[in-house]
Amino acid sequence: MTCFLSDRVPGKDELLFVPLGGTGEIGMNLNLYGHAGKWLMVDLGVMFRDKSAYGLEVIMPDPVFIAERSGDLAGLVLTHAHEDHIGAVPYLWPRLRCPIYATPFTASVVARKLKQAGLDRRAPITELPMSSKFDVGPFAIELVTLTHSIPEPNAVVIRTPLGTIVHTGDWKLDPDPLVGPCVDEATLVDVGQSGVLATICDSTNALVAGRSGSEADLRKSLVELVGRFDQRVVVGCFASNIARLETLSHVAETNGRHAALVGRSLWRMHDAARENGYLANTPAFLTANEASYLPRDKVLLICTGSQGEPRAALPRIAAGHHPEIVLDAGDTAIFSSRIIPGNEAAIERLQARLREQGIAVIATDDEFVHVSGHPARDELRQMYRWLNPHVAIPVHGEPAHLDAHAGLARDCGVPNVLRIENGDMVRLAPGPARVIGSVSTGRLGVERGRLVPLASDIAPLDNGARWRVDAAPDLAEAGE
Repeated sequence: MTCFLSDRVPGKDELLFVPLGGTGEIGMNLNLYGHAGKWLMVDLGVMFRDKSAYGLEVIMPDPVFIAERSGDLAGLVLTHAHEDHIGAVPYLWPRLRCPIYATPFTASVVARKLKQAGLDRRAPITELPMSSKFDVGPFAIELVTLTHSIPEPNAVVIRTPLGTIVHTGDWKLDPDPLVGPCVDEATLVDVGQSGVLATICDSTNALVAGRSGSEADLRKSLVELVGRFDQRVVVGCFASNIARLETLSHVAETNGRHAALVGRSLWRMHDAARENGYLANTPAFLTANEASYLPRDKVLLICTGSQGEPRAALPRIAAGHHPEIVLDAGDTAIFSSRIIPGNEAAIERLQARLREQGIAVIATDDEFVHVSGHPARDELRQMYRWLNPHVAIPVHGEPAHLDAHAGLARDCGVPNVLRIENGDMVRLAPGPARVIGSVSTGRLGVERGRLVPLASDIAPLDNGARWRVDAAPDLAEAGE
């Protein structure tokens, strides 16, 4: 039986790991590493699911354990710019008040969020080049370039006198990612040969056989698919998937169409991408207003809302509430994204509403319209061959994903595989890695501009606790 650890301070002679979010669900990632009296945080995200029934604007982990120890929090390292890894920063940073470390694209996205929340002059962001090496308190950090469905995904190598940890963040092995470099295989191999104590690894696709697929192969499929249609085509995708934006621009141009961006988060990600040198060879995208004047066979609309978020562009278009874009019978809607667990009902409602209007709906079950940003089982096996860790801890997944990942890691010969949950405190060293206790965890929601504690079923607790926040949510963005 584990004990509840309320006043735990990491000793100089030990190395700890504690997930407060993201280990038991997909989303709201928050991970802590403890050593020599200090804590290191990796990622601080929100959760994606159908929240409308609860009147909540966004959901995130409750950071009470580390907030009560904010004086010992050496810093926050962000692996990449997906909302489930950075979305809680503007809400929770006032409780943490620690330095933030990120590569240029991620720093640009976070800076926009902090400015929107009025925190840009208070929250310090250290912008780091790719493949950086730097120190955060007693932790020596190295960033290793991976591929994912967003620019600049990084594995975080954490070195201490007690051993080296590799926290993968979100990743896949894409041999032709189209935007950004390929995986830095040489560095991963070097890290593995130097000795890895523990790998903390993405489990999202641990149930999926084979490999996740390449963006380059998807581009060929979408060119052919869009070429079949002679009316308006709308594509729902994740705003952060900059490679998908470049792909869809190419698809439109190849088929004699003009690509337009419809949705504020698309434009925000687009601006951050161009600010950092991405999309440099991509023609300018049209606005929704400009696209509305084009013939129906000459436009490709790229929209937010593929997860059914009610205030995003595609659901508003389907409901007839968008001020500039109208779809008619015979038009086509392509869902170029996966379903984030928890969003199934919202997506089904959106697709049903489109079909009722005579709009053809094409999703991943119908055609090759999406490749995932997460590693399938063959890619996980390759990562374990490179790193050869003594300990594997699956994170970033629901229970079934974590269980499947744990079994795969054992099959790969990892000597010690720990299947843990949010709040479990793991002593990685000294001695065999094991769970030594648990800490306080929970969830917070934003309800009418205030943070509220949530019950396990996501409904707000009726205990009167409220904390005012100034951050405005961006609900048209997901983390795939």
